[in-house]
Amino acid sequence: MIITTGFNPIPEIVDRARTLAERTGCLYAPRAKLSMAKLVDQYGDEQILVVLQEAVRLITPEMPPMEFHPSMGFVRAKRIIRGESDPLIDAAGMLPGDSVLDCTAGLGGDSLLFAVTGGEHSRVTALESSLPLYALLLEGMSQYVSGQIKVNEALRRINVQRGDHLEYLKAQPDNSVDIVYFDPMFRVPLTDSAAISPLRKFANPAALSAESVAEAVRVARKTVVLKEKALSGEFARLGFTELLRASAKTSYGVITIDNRD
Repeated sequence: MIITTGFNPIPEIVDRARTLAERTGCLYAPRAKLSMAKLVDQYGDEQILVVLQEAVRLITPEMPPMEFHPSMGFVRAKRIIRGESDPLIDAAGMLPGDSVLDCTAGLGGDSLLFAVTGGEHSRVTALESSLPLYALLLEGMSQYVSGQIKVNEALRRINVQRGDHLEYLKAQPDNSVDIVYFDPMFRVPLTDSAAISPLRKFANPAALSAESVAEAVRVARKTVVLKEKALSGEFARLGFTELLRASAKTSYGVITIDNRD
């Protein structure tokens, strides 16, 4: 993947693009007057991340550009800020100050909910294995500006990491985080959502493993949470108690733990 800017970028945008390239191990490509097609020809890479003054955009072949935006996560975050409940937060039993490991960050909407709920004393880690999505999250969460100050602050607090969740979990100490969360990509989509469909190109199609869940139980102090299709056999296979919701196509499954000191 290469990282570039829009045409005629100001120095700050060039610096951001260079810094992002260094952090992600990608190649920085000065845009000059080159089109996307000419950048692909010149550098031999079809995946391009474009850093703009008010956005970051992922360009990949045969797909519309994917721009960082918290999407429904933003809508749900505003509800939390207003004091309303949220099914994910309720399932996790999250309280202000709790720490969370989101093992399958995607575009970061659920990590945002955890960060808004947890407040300034919480610690939320968003883990993503895909390099393009990791780079999009890293830049987007550090720069995206919404109309909600608390949402902006929550995005900046999220610690974005790249890695395979099983290997990452194995490296964590026992009882080291309050909540561990899994939202694996459904292998058969429920809808053709414009926000979710592009993620399928980058998502790991493998089923969540029992080993990953066992490691999560070791690492978590309060709960391990899984999002899946309602009535999915994955909940029973992996030892989760499904929390059915009326008319909802998805459910949260919970393993409750008492590893707190």
